[in-house]
Amino acid sequence: TNLSSVLTQLQKDLEEVKVLLEKTSRKRVRDALTAEKSKIETEIKNKMQQKSQRKAELLDNEKPAAVVAPITTGYTVKISNYGWDQSDKFVKIYITLTGVHQVPTENVQVHFTERSFDLLVKNLNGKSYSMIVNNLLKPISVEGSSKKVKTDTVLILCRKKAENTRWDYLTQVEKECKEKEKPSYDTETDPSEGLMNVLKKIYEDGDDDMKRTINKAWVESREKQAKGDTEF
Repeated sequence: TNLSSVLTQLQKDLEEVKVLLEKTSRKRVRDALTAEKSKIETEIKNKMQQKSQRKAELLDNEKPAAVVAPITTGYTVKISNYGWDQSDKFVKIYITLTGVHQVPTENVQVHFTERSFDLLVKNLNGKSYSMIVNNLLKPISVEGSSKKVKTDTVLILCRKKAENTRWDYLTQVEKECKEKEKPSYDTETDPSEGLMNVLKKIYEDGDDDMKRTINKAWVESREKQAKGDTEF
């Protein structure tokens, strides 16, 4: 460019002035050369700034226009209400979100792993919505799983790794909680203790006849044990 060639000439002039300064011993000539040296240096400095400015302008012109992302306002709401059912191949989770079908497709994201899924709905009525489900009851196929957006509903389709197997619960945690609630008949301490719990429950829930029958069996059992005749 013209600016580069001007700069090259100025650099050469500066070098020559420096050489002359080293050789001259006359004060008047030295002063004139020193003034000229300062003038050339200032000119070089100005031209360098112009060159940088031009370069920056060129780069700006080459840059693609910045994509302004829509401002996500509000906060993230955790989704806790959902429904689910299953077919031979899929476990289906239904999440109701009013207006979800109106947001751009890329605003509804689901990430699957073999034992979890993570749903994020961005910028729906000024809020984001998230649902993370870990410890799924059984493994799922990440590639075979997907999502569908319907009117006011997100449907998550988890592809069962083992087809035709029934899921009694959605997650391992749910299974453990529900099973803890069931009365435990098989305690590790004493096998007869589990039987006692069963009898107690039947006794409490039973009618008068049932209670008399259990009482009778109870008395007979005690008598046999007293005689050392424990047949069972």
